Amino acid sequence: MSRPRRVALLCHEDLVPPESLDGYSQGEVMAFRTEYDVRTALVELGHEVHVLGVAHDLAPIRECIAEFRPHVIFNLLMEFRDVGSFMIHVVSYFELMGARYTGCNPQGLTLARNKALAKKILRYHRIPTPTFHVFQRGRSERPPKGLAYPMIVKSVDEDASFGVSQASVVWDPEALQERVEFVHRNVKTHAIAEQYVEGRELTIGILGNQRLDTFPVWEMHFARLPEGSLPIATERAKWSREYQERVGIDTGPAQIGDELARRIQRLARRTYRALELSGYARLDLRLGEDERIFVIEANPNPDLALEEDLAESARASGLDYDALIQRIVNLGLSYRPPWSP
Repeated sequence: MSRPRRVALLCHEDLVPPESLDGYSQGEVMAFRTEYDVRTALVELGHEVHVLGVAHDLAPIRECIAEFRPHVIFNLLMEFRDVGSFMIHVVSYFELMGARYTGCNPQGLTLARNKALAKKILRYHRIPTPTFHVFQRGRSERPPKGLAYPMIVKSVDEDASFGVSQASVVWDPEALQERVEFVHRNVKTHAIAEQYVEGRELTIGILGNQRLDTFPVWEMHFARLPEGSLPIATERAKWSREYQERVGIDTGPAQIGDELARRIQRLARRTYRALELSGYARLDLRLGEDERIFVIEANPNPDLALEEDLAESARASGLDYDALIQRIVNLGLSYRPPWSP
């Protein structure tokens, strides 16, 4: 077992977990489930844990570094000032302060979070990803000719399937224009439309900085989708327990052959390195009927809750939850930015 460390657990100020779950409903617990699970694991591992909640001000981080002097910041913050992409600047601030931290570095966050930029890099490295087109918010633009339908329309930089629904898959220029305007108006970001790949919804977890470990390939299953619905990871499919139970959504090990699993693992490592990721990540993939694999997107710092896919797939590989959290701590302690002496 690694020796005890001072760990600052950084999260949103609204998600600081209670000491006990007594008196909380299941719905209330879901809001801070990850923060509670990670804090519990760190304490069980013997670390001295200081939970720090922030939302709009960097000063508490500076004060924590100066007074608590953490060996590492366990970063669970997903947004800053209510903007997801501002998280990149917070991680850059860790580096400016000379603090060690868990999860992905600023460069990797920048490359992976912008789906269009990530796809350009993947295509340069000949990593298969669907063709796409970006529609910038604030600019009037008709869909260009020659796009291959159906397409799926998403925010170019939001994660967690925010704004993705069955209506996100469009079959003609008129529907595409309507959905792009929906993203501009409701998600308030640029929109990306990418070719929809008919097939299976897969993910794979990756852990590491230089040496990379991949977990078993995971699959989202759709047992009772209504007629006409497509098997895609919508916002409701990911986060609504009621919807998951109603349409029979579950996740678990993908039933695929060993050779295909190895191909996916190799592709995952290539993607991780091409986007300069570190710490841990989850890749979203589509598997076509001809066993063609497409990388849809990379998700640095995915959900670490005890019962979420990354932890479940780690357990399937023989790494229990406490061991996973300790590995992530160790990777944070050992990571060195490229510019460090």
